[in-house]
Amino acid sequence: MTYRSVFREGLFAGKVVIVTGGGSGLGRCTAHELASLGATVALLGRNAEKLELVRAEIEEDGGMATAHVCDIRDESAVSATVDSVLSSCGKIDGLVNNAGGQYRSRLAQITTKGFEAVVRNNLTGTFIISREVYNRSMQNHGGSIVNIIADIWHGWPIYGHSGAARAGVLNITETAACEWASSGVRVNAVAPGVFASSGLDTYPPDVKPAILKRPLKIPLQRFGTESEISAAIVFLLSPAASFITGACLRVDGGAPNVRQDWELEAHAKSQPFEGFHRSVRPGLLGDSS
Repeated sequence: MTYRSVFREGLFAGKVVIVTGGGSGLGRCTAHELASLGATVALLGRNAEKLELVRAEIEEDGGMATAHVCDIRDESAVSATVDSVLSSCGKIDGLVNNAGGQYRSRLAQITTKGFEAVVRNNLTGTFIISREVYNRSMQNHGGSIVNIIADIWHGWPIYGHSGAARAGVLNITETAACEWASSGVRVNAVAPGVFASSGLDTYPPDVKPAILKRPLKIPLQRFGTESEISAAIVFLLSPAASFITGACLRVDGGAPNVRQDWELEAHAKSQPFEGFHRSVRPGLLGDSS
């Protein structure tokens, strides 16, 4: 089996795309789709074993990938890694800033150290690698950057540190889109809502009931799939989005549009798209959908 992308075969032939957080979840899926379309994918992450597994999967499927252990919070490590990608691949045409993370906590209980750690992971790390990729390659050769944020609209209770960081990423997206346009660089963002990914299994058991209730508050009444998020990323990287920059594409089933005076109707009419042949359903969801 191969990735069932909605995009034409060979769309990214000859292109090199960095995917941060490429060892699992959405990063893994996106890397697979890009590789299936002809891109050489540079997988970045902190876990060498996970990166090598994804690299091996891609090569087994007939694609091309390289693995680079890198902590995007470490400025010198990022600089060295970008140089390594350029040395092994020759150029960088695209960058998917997917790496990030957070933990559940109310604002009143978040320590300053914890807040700064999440901001550095989600916001500062995105800035560092974007700057280094721009300065070392895209400034002279152009390219496309897609930043992954989240459903941050109207605040994000329990994740205030991550919400603040990702709101900052959105602003950087809009700023870079203006500053870097003269270099032929487009910068956009994708804001996923709740979707079925390995990340769901990182939450403690007591959170499971709340997660399983999430579709009840979403107009499309279901979780998204990794493939649906990946397709949005690939579109923004593609030539079809050549006149799109500084934009944020929400992929969230309409969750932020629910009004307090509107009662959602239960239904099962929204059919998911699943193109990732190696997708593994999160254990947290069991048989629910």
